[in-house]
Amino acid sequence: MRLPLSAAPSTSVLKKMKHQGLDHLAIAVPSTEVALKVWRDRLGFPVVCSEVVNGGAVRLTHLDLGNVHLQLVEPLTPDHPLQSWLNQNGPGLHHFCFKVEDVAASRAALQVEGLAGEATPHQGTQGKHALFLTKSATQNIQVEITGA
Repeated sequence: MRLPLSAAPSTSVLKKMKHQGLDHLAIAVPSTEVALKVWRDRLGFPVVCSEVVNGGAVRLTHLDLGNVHLQLVEPLTPDHPLQSWLNQNGPGLHHFCFKVEDVAASRAALQVEGLAGEATPHQGTQGKHALFLTKSATQNIQVEITGA
């Protein structure tokens, strides 16, 4: 069966969010240093930045893949939610993230569409804000937005 393909309506949430493309793919890792041995040392992707955010709870390390970043996400506290995720799944792809102009304005547009729920923005890298969409509203795929 062929599905009809049509352009998104001009009032789509993407336009309201001022979507600017893919920002990063994120891999949850138990150790940034061990992950860097693969991604930086063996594959040769350069590190763009690495910083501890959210009150010391997580280390975010970005590598340049060319047209998008790879983000290594290492939980630093034993009670961080990613610890249990890593225990269940092991290191691996955790989420992908879109760039938007303004996270707060995008949150409002996403809530109207039932995509953001009561989620509140959190600190991303390099002073950016970030927000996870409601996973159940995105077919169980973890999606994040980031921007000013």
